[in-house]
This record gives sequence, structure tokens and C-alpha cells, in this order.
Amino acid sequence: MKNEHYAYRGLFSIAVLLTLFAVTAANKSLNVVTESKYGSAVYVSEKGFQYLIPPVTGKELYMQACANCHGADGKGASVNQLSLQTAPPDFTDCSFATREPDGDWISIAHQGGPTRGFSREMPAFGDALSREDLQKIMNHIRTFCTDKDWPRGELNLPRPLVTEKAYPEDEAVLTSIFDVENEGAVTNEIVYERRFGARNQIEIVFPFGYSEQQNGNWTGGHLGDMAIGVKRTLYHNINSGSIFSITGEVILPTGDESIGFGSGTTILEPFASFGQILPMGGFLHVQTGIEYPLLRDKAGDEAFWRAALGKRINPNPWGTTWSPMIEFLGSRELESGAVNHWDIAPQMQVTLNRRQNIMLNFGVRIPADDPSRDTRLMVYLLWDWFDGGLLEGW
Repeated sequence: MKNEHYAYRGLFSIAVLLTLFAVTAANKSLNVVTESKYGSAVYVSEKGFQYLIPPVTGKELYMQACANCHGADGKGASVNQLSLQTAPPDFTDCSFATREPDGDWISIAHQGGPTRGFSREMPAFGDALSREDLQKIMNHIRTFCTDKDWPRGELNLPRPLVTEKAYPEDEAVLTSIFDVENEGAVTNEIVYERRFGARNQIEIVFPFGYSEQQNGNWTGGHLGDMAIGVKRTLYHNINSGSIFSITGEVILPTGDESIGFGSGTTILEPFASFGQILPMGGFLHVQTGIEYPLLRDKAGDEAFWRAALGKRINPNPWGTTWSPMIEFLGSRELESGAVNHWDIAPQMQVTLNRRQNIMLNFGVRIPADDPSRDTRLMVYLLWDWFDGGLLEGW
């Protein structure tokens, strides 16, 4: 037994020596000599052949595929240095870099600049980089903006016809509302929204419209009650897909009360807005607030609550986005004996141009509680002017 024990020990020692010899031989035949500028290790064999381990991290992929034009620091190389007509964007500028969702950036990298109406100087990587590789690159690009106060573009959900979004925007929106029952009326409003700072937005509303009188004549071109408001985003989290804002709005009595284009009093309207990304392209908006008229003989206090549920649909992942939505709209005057009013508003938003900063939404607002109230057709044309002019990106 003792001799057998020594035999096993001898075999084990031989195995250890063979393993050490193999490792030593491997290290002699393939040694790390340097690291590439992409962060990947370069190996060289005894015969002088070099081997580059492919980049696997977002930083390595960015340095290999993007840094030549966009710079290792994300600030972009100079136009003269690159002999380009269009300067590369500055990824460290949080006001620019945070506005668009990852999907838009990946579309441009995969298909090239023209897929979103941008310069042909931005090449298409196509199958050279997989969707997973492009997402890794995007994750690295996101590190160039170090100010986390800016809400990410993924939280900028499609705008409903009535419910106010939580995301601060740079937009101009023309909305038209058509009464289709009883006496006709066409009400329009132009909404101008401008973002300032990371979380703030100012909004100005210019309403105007036309109405049919009892004698059948139409009167029009009348200014309604203008409004001005300020929005502040209090919370946003890209990981949970949530954003929450509060807004204070003042509605001024600039309209003509006698013909139905004004309330005759200043109204204070504070409200809160919440947005939530849902699975499989879904999203949710919720808004609730109160209207306080300063002249109680002109109007009463009123509470309102609104919600919009929708889903983004992309038949072509690089093309037009369709967003069907349905809104549930409720209101109640804050006085004894008042009743709740309920409307539903099915609708469809669609992007019109390749850049997807011009959008159309059309739907119908249907009373759900009182058949004597009018059904209204609604439509808006939205221009996200930060992303380019009205005639750009088609």
C-alpha cells in the first residue's frame, strides 16, 4: 500500500510539471506586447504574427468605429480636419445629447444620416455593427453628458390631443377642434413651447376660432383667452421609465365672452403630469389639476383628470412611427350637486417626415355621460423645431 501511495504522488507531480511546462510554452509563443488605441490587447507570436482581440466593450467599439470623426472625448473633430461640410455633434452638450432616444441614434448609425434626413456624410454601418454593438456604443456615448439633471429622450412620449405631457419640450403645435353637432364651431389654438435649463419649459397659448350663429351666419377670426404657463420636471428616471412634472398656468380674459370665445375672467390652472414607459412599446400619460377663476360670478372652480394609453408601432424599424392612443377625460365643477363629465378620445399620431419631428394626430372626442353634449373632431400638427425646420428632414 505504501508503494502504491508513492506511485500516485509521483504521477500527480508529473502532471503538475507538464501543466507548468505547457503554460510557460504558451506564454513564450503568444505574449502581450501592447494595447491597441481601441483598448483591445495586441498579442504577438514567436514568429512575429500579431493578433488583435476584437473590441467587446462600448468604449472599444466607439474608439474603433466612431472616434475618428466624433473624437475620443465625444466633442467631435474639426470640420477642416475631416474635410466635411457638416460638423460632427458634440456629445458632451447635454442639451443636445439627451433629447433623442437611443433608437433614433441607432437608426442613423445603422442606416446612415439620410434615414433621418441628415447629412450623407454620416455613413451607414449596416451589418458591420450589430444592433447589440450599436447599443453598447450608445451606452458609452451616454457617458459623455455628465449632468444627470437632463431627462432622457426616451421619456418624451407621444403627445395626446388633450392630456398634457410631463416632458419639457421645444415644440409648436396647431390644434383644430370641429363641432359636428348642433351649431357648428371651429376652435383653433397655437401652442408655443420653449425649454429652458434641464427641467423647465415655458408655454404660450394663442386660441382663435369661428362659430355659427343661430341665424346661420358664421363669425370668425376671434381671439380667445390666451394662456401662459411654466412647467418644471420634479422627477425622472430612465431605469423605471417614469417622469413627473408640475405646471402653473394663467388663462387671461382676452377673448370675447359675448360670442363664446372667452370666459370673462382670469383663471389660474395648476396641474400635475406623469408619464410612464410600458412594456412592448406602450406608454401612459396622466394629468390632474384644478381651475380657479378670479371672478366667481363668471365661472366656478373645476377639477379635471385625464389619462392617455397608447403604443408605438413601427412596421419598418427605420421608418414611420404610428402611435394609436385612447384618452379618458373627466371633469367636475366643485360645487354642491355637480356631476362628473366623462369623454373618451380615440386617436392616432403619425410621424410625417424622415426626421420624425413633424407629426399629425387626429381623433374624435366623444361624450360618454351626456348625449346632449357635442361630439368633436380634433386634429393637430406638431413641429419639434429644435430638431430642424419645417422643410427639413423630408
